[in-house]
Amino acid sequence: GIRYNLTLHDNHNTRVFGIDNAHAIKTPRKGKFSGRVVYDHQHDSPTDKGSPYEFHSAYQLVEDFFTRIDEVIRKRENRG
Repeated sequence: GIRYNLTLHDNHNTRVFGIDNAHAIKTPRKGKFSGRVVYDHQHDSPTDKGSPYEFHSAYQLVEDFFTRIDEVIRKRENRG
């Protein structure tokens, strides 16, 4: 498999967005067995613990990352 960790940080070095597979995330449980362990995930804010990300290919990963950081930068610039 491929290990990856793509992040966007602000001028205070705080992560504002990221996609990685560095650690497992806890998925919502319905009963005792929660299914497979999810490692591929994204962080949508500095405090976000992660939500699942569907990895397809390295190319798609990079494309998804740059699409999302363009959105994040645009939103942050509009906040002024």
